[in-house]
Amino acid sequence: MRTVLTALLAFAAGVLLMVMVGHSASHRVATASVASSSSSPAHASSSTDSDDNDADDNWPSQGPSPEQVVYAQPNMVHQALTQLSPRVAGKTNLYLVTFAGDGGEDVFRNEAEYAAQLFTKRFGPTAHALVLENNPTALQSHPLADWSNLESTLDGVATAMNPDEDVLVLYMTSHGDEDHNLLVDMDPIPLDQIGAPDLAGILKKRPFKWKVVIVNACYSGGFVPELRGPGTLVLTAARTDRSSFGCGSDSDMTYFGKAWLVDALNKTDNFVDAFQLAKNDIAGWENEDKLTPSEPQIDIGTGIAQQLALWRKDITPGPAVPFTPPPPSASSAPDAAR
Repeated sequence: MRTVLTALLAFAAGVLLMVMVGHSASHRVATASVASSSSSPAHASSSTDSDDNDADDNWPSQGPSPEQVVYAQPNMVHQALTQLSPRVAGKTNLYLVTFAGDGGEDVFRNEAEYAAQLFTKRFGPTAHALVLENNPTALQSHPLADWSNLESTLDGVATAMNPDEDVLVLYMTSHGDEDHNLLVDMDPIPLDQIGAPDLAGILKKRPFKWKVVIVNACYSGGFVPELRGPGTLVLTAARTDRSSFGCGSDSDMTYFGKAWLVDALNKTDNFVDAFQLAKNDIAGWENEDKLTPSEPQIDIGTGIAQQLALWRKDITPGPAVPFTPPPPSASSAPDAAR
């Protein structure tokens, strides 16, 4: 699964461009397939010839080329890691990594950036955050949300934190399909997709004793069996066979992102309590919109609730952090189901 990215980094510039051109059409087909696998209640996305022809229009006319972006990634990840706030000694620290996988819709960028603001502003100096995102507006400000950057970032975070005491919080937001794969897309750069076994394997290779993993996507309940375990809290936006809602150009935040991040975590610093508040809110919105319930899932591994309580003991939450969406990138397409 990693061969495309490996070739991308290994070959010279001319070969890279040939790979990118050759991959472009098939990658757009794969992207459309993932997006269209969701159920279609209100404003469902569809794959059309016009969509395919316009896929590369998301790339900004001014700025770096795709090749320049690719080769800048190791340095961008390094810079992002050096900008993490210092660990607070003698206390349980929390390290948030956000991953906005789909570069075609601003809603995922909005969630990734807001989560970082919320955690660092509301939860104080023991909360640290790093953003990985795919979006035309962020090609020079944040590292790409891709498999390699996720691994490199987690390696860097593991070095910065005390893995035996501190808590990793990984927030993944994108489209999901019925086979439990997350869409990872920044056309025309070919990127590997991340499935449930892939994400579990990435985490198992690293020394994190305490983890909170949030998967905000359609069919994300399928990630629970792979991710569950001691020391791990898993939250998903939907059960294994259900869509979740709220993306597309008509939304600034997904249902789950608004309910858990914006509404619930501005009321409580307890992630489990926030999940219950969010689940109730989402059920109400879905009932009002006559949507098939997404039924968000939770799995609480042994010990993680107690470790999060240790973290909360040393913080005094600040005031609520308002959500103000960044200016649109004009890349989002209408789509109610994810």
